[in-house]
Amino acid sequence: MVVVSVIGCGECHYCKQQTWSLCDNSNPNAGLQEKIYQYPTAGIFGYSHLFGGYAGSHAEFIRVPFAEYGAFKIPEDIPDTKAVFVSDGIPTGFMAAEMASIKPGDIVAVLGAGGVGQMAIQSAYLMGAEKVIAIDRFDYRLAAAATYSHAEVLNYEATDILEALKESTGGRGPDCCIDAVGMEAHTTGMEHYYDRSKQFLRLQSDRPAVLRQAITACRKGGTVSVVGVYAGLVDKIPMGLFLNKGLTMRGGQMHGQRYVPRLFEHIRNGKIDPSFLLTHPMSLEEGAYAYRIFNDKLDNCMRAVFIPSQSFVGD
Repeated sequence: MVVVSVIGCGECHYCKQQTWSLCDNSNPNAGLQEKIYQYPTAGIFGYSHLFGGYAGSHAEFIRVPFAEYGAFKIPEDIPDTKAVFVSDGIPTGFMAAEMASIKPGDIVAVLGAGGVGQMAIQSAYLMGAEKVIAIDRFDYRLAAAATYSHAEVLNYEATDILEALKESTGGRGPDCCIDAVGMEAHTTGMEHYYDRSKQFLRLQSDRPAVLRQAITACRKGGTVSVVGVYAGLVDKIPMGLFLNKGLTMRGGQMHGQRYVPRLFEHIRNGKIDPSFLLTHPMSLEEGAYAYRIFNDKLDNCMRAVFIPSQSFVGD
């Protein structure tokens, strides 16, 4: 079985509309969340007390509420090493591409080439994109985007991204820009120090550099899709650009239950292949090391996946 990371009751207005991450009934801490976000949203496994306080998948025991809606049997012809990413990474990337309203022939920029960004690239091609441009600063991520997801790549530490995107699109800009980074964005120059300082002084909670760049780079009349997580307040969002360029922005936590059967079919047909994301298979006993290399982006780690009763360090 694979369990979707977002929890939906299956019976409320939002679940019936297939917008599972907006569920009214799966977050036991809805009152706390309502004080911050005005309306409560769904519970999420391993995603803080604000989203229900549920244990994550690496806890000793996990309670799976509404399992009849969130747990899916893995088809026998799909290996666990691919199916594990259907819990979160693939549906998030797929939803990012879907929200971008990609049409055949579109040029798409994906900002952030981690696991979600990689799946957004593959999903964008699946939806008809002519060209996808991946933007990151880590060479191993950019190499994976080029090799496995067939994207053109740009390193933002070595390139003026806005000018490079204009050049790559005949001066028009990408039709769609996907923010697959979110609140912990890294950037260069004074913008980096500005965001760090505001965050340190508690004047903003998130660093929105990628969101700014997506709005700036997107063509007139284009779409900005946001799946990178934001938690609270951000500053210096170029709303003048957003308004006067006639952009559309969509965002949200992924509605995994809507996509899982479709994603299994895409994996089976080879349209989406997440297997290259599993760079570090590990045992549960090696969990602390796995978290460190993933968090600190060491040893070219895309994803560490725990396989109980096995040891891989030093193999």
